[in-house]
Amino acid sequence: MAKALQGNKLAVLNALNQGGFVSGQLLGEQLGISRAAVSKHIASLQEMGIDIFTVSGKGYSLNHSLPLLDKTQISQHLTQLQCHNPIEVAAVIDSTNSELMRRVQAKRPMASGQILAAEMQQAGRGRRGRTWQSPFGANLYYSYYWRLDDGLQAAMGVSIAVGLAVYDALKSLYQLDVSLKWPNDIYLNGKKLAGVLVELDGQVEGPCHLVIGIGINLLMPDGASSHIDQPWTDLSSHIGTLDKNQLVAVLTQCLTARLAQYQKTGLAEMKVQWNALNAFAGEVVTLSTGQRQWRGVCEGIDEQGGIVLRQDGELKSYFGGEISLRKDD
Repeated sequence: MAKALQGNKLAVLNALNQGGFVSGQLLGEQLGISRAAVSKHIASLQEMGIDIFTVSGKGYSLNHSLPLLDKTQISQHLTQLQCHNPIEVAAVIDSTNSELMRRVQAKRPMASGQILAAEMQQAGRGRRGRTWQSPFGANLYYSYYWRLDDGLQAAMGVSIAVGLAVYDALKSLYQLDVSLKWPNDIYLNGKKLAGVLVELDGQVEGPCHLVIGIGINLLMPDGASSHIDQPWTDLSSHIGTLDKNQLVAVLTQCLTARLAQYQKTGLAEMKVQWNALNAFAGEVVTLSTGQRQWRGVCEGIDEQGGIVLRQDGELKSYFGGEISLRKDD
């Protein structure tokens, strides 16, 4: 029953996503449900953060069409790019990262390169325990499983490679020049466009399992944006209509390539490029763990992926997944 309910809800959304007004009577006839059931689905979709207009005598209409995921289309794009990553698509999930990490910890077999993308996360997470705003259909919620056999220490700079993969995908598809904020944010015109969350499970020496989460703002509704505590932007504001399925495929291709490069040469080849894209290059910044703070001029990253600050004429590197970096006002 629950699956059928979800199926009808998605069918209502897909009908609205064709554009224009659709009557509740017509929707009910198409789906074999009552107008009252259609109305409940509409209310549920609105509660999920989707902007739907209701006009007496005309029916329902989306404020904006939503770029929706389609597994078949993603697979076709991947094939064209000669990528063979297994792909799963979920309508609603707690968190794509959490789901893949549960599989890792339960020792369920997964191919390295497994992708999980979702239309909505009910418990999306950013770094340092922050909530990642995840309204239905509005953005890209994407996770990638990667097995690294060189131990946890070898994975220390992976978020740097992931940020460059996001840069590669956005440059290739949309000719956008984004900048990168250490350790894992992507900025466009000084505003946050995307974020990365890398989670690890494994041994100091031995197999290491990484779940790489990427969230990209695509068409952020105003209601959800009110909960974001920093300047932000979304792709639709800069490029208009986009193909989310193509974005998933190209992002996968770029991420696979960057991870292969990282496994082969570490950050040696990527350091210079990342530093050229450094959002805070030459700026006075503050590093904070919540208990301690350090100030200095941001000089970029070193070959291990640590952030380098110039302090009293000396260069010092800092590491750690729980460090926050902010530009001084």
